[in-house]
Amino acid sequence: MEIKILELSEGAARFLLRGSYPAFANALRRIMISDVPSMAIDDVFIYENSSAVHDEIIAHRLGMVPLKTDLDRYVLPEECDCGSEMGCPKCRAIGTLDVEAEGEARTVYSGDIQFDDPEVAPVSPKVPIVKLAPGQRLKLEVHARLGTGRQHAKWQPVSACAYKYVPVVEIDRRRCDACGKCVEY
Repeated sequence: MEIKILELSEGAARFLLRGSYPAFANALRRIMISDVPSMAIDDVFIYENSSAVHDEIIAHRLGMVPLKTDLDRYVLPEECDCGSEMGCPKCRAIGTLDVEAEGEARTVYSGDIQFDDPEVAPVSPKVPIVKLAPGQRLKLEVHARLGTGRQHAKWQPVSACAYKYVPVVEIDRRRCDACGKCVEY
């Protein structure tokens, strides 16, 4: 089996897998979706919400905001020795959000969340959470922890994970004179 990295960036990875079977490629895809740990907001404590959006909707939107972090700094809650339901600094990160629309309407974005650990941050700071009218306020605390896609979709570290066959084209030089007519169709 051979793996050749074609593209590797913070937001994407593309690689070529040779000398393997489709079942193995599909197994890799499924493992990436369900078994790779990632950080997500799991608990939301809303102290003040005078917006038109219900607390549950805001909590759901926050839970689906993808977070980036250094995975070596945290452990899965079930592997942590604290035994606390709320977690400890080894298995969770705390963030706060305190925003008020004073003179004009304001959109609250994922980048407005301030985490106690500077390594934890939204992948994109421009994910809209709620729009506040003048005079409205949103004040809350979030607890983010590691989890896997097997537990919930918010812990899936990939949004699209797919594989495809790379065709092998063999040209019969006895029958082809490279005229290009076959490309025209």
